[in-house]
Amino acid sequence: MQLYHYYDASTGPFCNLSDLEQNDAEIVLNEIRNEGKGFASKRSPEYLAIRKELETTARTMFERKGGRPVRRYPHYMTFGACPWLLSWYPNGKELCIPATEFDPSTISFTYGDLLPTMRYQDGKPYRKQVYTIQEIYELIRQYGLPQEWNRDGTLGPERYIEVQVWDDVPLRTYKEHA
Repeated sequence: MQLYHYYDASTGPFCNLSDLEQNDAEIVLNEIRNEGKGFASKRSPEYLAIRKELETTARTMFERKGGRPVRRYPHYMTFGACPWLLSWYPNGKELCIPATEFDPSTISFTYGDLLPTMRYQDGKPYRKQVYTIQEIYELIRQYGLPQEWNRDGTLGPERYIEVQVWDDVPLRTYKEHA
């Protein structure tokens, strides 16, 4: 299986607001909002605080399942292609990396984007869960890929399986050559 990363050509891949100090991240996000740059310009004022809280929760859940995150906060990818994400960026780009390039103990998964998956209340069994690679394959067998059955988002907030990448090492080559 291939993992995909979507980003804007002007910033390059794997630029992460969570890596910045809170004030610096707020400045960057406010610049994006003021410029009306893509999907990120529509994020709520409390977005960064919610994001960091959920990332910390996901990290703890993953560690409880035997995960060994190296990074404090993850980089994000999708399990399989999700071309819809190109629309999030003014000049969207797609980067594809084979899943075999990652140590399974440094990647976790949510069935949908982390924020709605952890916050949406509809009783689906995959809400508020973080999965290992073995577990996500079982979930895919059970429910399929959201990017196939929910392309337009009318069936709920899950539009793709998100991958939380907790190690920079497998990304270095791709970041440098993008």
